[in-house]
Parts: sequence; C-alpha cells; structure tokens
Amino acid sequence: MPRHWRIVTIFMLGLSASLRPALASESTKSISATCEQVAEFASQRTGVPVSVLKAITLTETGKKIDGKLRPWPWTVNMEGTGHWFDTLDEARSYVFKEFQRGARSFDVGCFQINYKWHSEHFSSIDEMFDPKANALYAAQFLADLYTETGSWNDAAGAYHSRTKEHADRYSARFAELRQRYLGGGSENDVLAMNDAPNGMPGDNIPEIPDIVAAMNAPMTPPKPPRVNSYPLLRRTGTVSPPLGAAPGASLFAISLNKTEVN
Repeated sequence: MPRHWRIVTIFMLGLSASLRPALASESTKSISATCEQVAEFASQRTGVPVSVLKAITLTETGKKIDGKLRPWPWTVNMEGTGHWFDTLDEARSYVFKEFQRGARSFDVGCFQINYKWHSEHFSSIDEMFDPKANALYAAQFLADLYTETGSWNDAAGAYHSRTKEHADRYSARFAELRQRYLGGGSENDVLAMNDAPNGMPGDNIPEIPDIVAAMNAPMTPPKPPRVNSYPLLRRTGTVSPPLGAAPGASLFAISLNKTEVN
C-alpha cells in the first residue's frame, strides 16, 4: 500500500474511533427522550399537565447522562432495587428471569408501573413495558389521584405511597424536579431537557431514587372500578387478563403465562 494511502487509512480509523463516543451519547439521549415524548402524548390524551408527567418519569427513572439527570425507559425496580438496562430486550429478559423465580413486586417502564398492584389493567408485561401504554395508564392514575387530593403535589406523593412519610418525601422531590419544566410558570412553557443547563433543579438528587416504599405499604380500601376510556388499556371482562392474553403476544408474555403461579 502506498504511503499516502496508509496515512489516509490511519486517519480514517482514528476518526471513526473518535466518533464512537459521540454517536453512543446521541443514541443514549434519543432513548432517554422516549419517556418525555410519551409524557407529552399522554398529556395531550388525558389533560394531565405535561410538567407533572415529565417530573414523575424523571423522579421514577432518573439516571445521570452526560452529568444531567434524565429519565430512562428500560428501568426496572425489582423488589426495592433499581436497575437501568441499555435495551428493552435486556430489561425484559431480566424481568422474565425474576418472574420465573417468583418475583411479583416490581416496577417497569418510564412511569414504573408496579406489577403486583396494577398488572390486571394490562394484557401482558410486554404491554406494561410499552412506553405509550405505560404513560397513558400513569396519566389516568394521576388524574384519579388529583381528583381525590386536589393537588398535583399530593397526587404525586400518593402515586408513590399512601404512607405519609414516604409520600411527603417523594412529593418534595417531584416538586423540585417539576420546576425545570415550568419555564415562566406556565404549564405550556415546557423546558426541553436537551437544552437544560447544568445546575437545573434536581441534578444533585441521587442516581437511584427512593422508589421502593409503595409496593410494601398498606393498601387503602379500593375505590369503585373506573371506566377506562382508552382502548389500548381497556379490559374485556371482569377477570384479570392472563399474561400474554393479547392477540399477537410475544413469546416473552406467553412464557410468563405458562409459569404463572395461581
């Protein structure tokens, strides 16, 4: 190979290597943006303020990316321990393994929907992981809690736990994080995460939030079942749908159905 071609080859290899971290960073930001995009979608569908939904997903799944706290869709809280996976497949595989072991108290997705308390509203764990389905259910649940409490801060606290100590701590964190989405104090004046400067409210919150109390807190008396107006989440009968019951359910959901303990 002529000398000048060797130089060009070495230069191109070096350029490729230097671009890899930047490309990986952009991919990570794109995945992180998923939770904010579905928060906007769910806000439009339900009327829940987008600042509320974005603050909830950040409180629930926040991890440090390029020095800033960002939400992450492939987050699993398994029996009190938070895990952030690079891909959906990795998150699903982990939950599948733990489900086979007998785990039932775990949270998944952008809004950390708990399987033990809320799985009956979904056709499968796959659907619980789906960002839009996850966000729509969280938004409707928050709307119900707002109707009950009359305050988005209190609704956020109840979203986490019915134990006052845990709810108050969570709502304080939620309120701090919500400020980054309230530019000018208007619900529609949303501050984009990618443009947020360093030192935004909540950036110093620990990487693993305390999102574990709700699953073990005493349950309050159940309210009458509400009418679910969203076809994606609508149930077809009075019996909780089994895992993988939806048409075209994945092998993951079907396998879970076979290992369900009655």
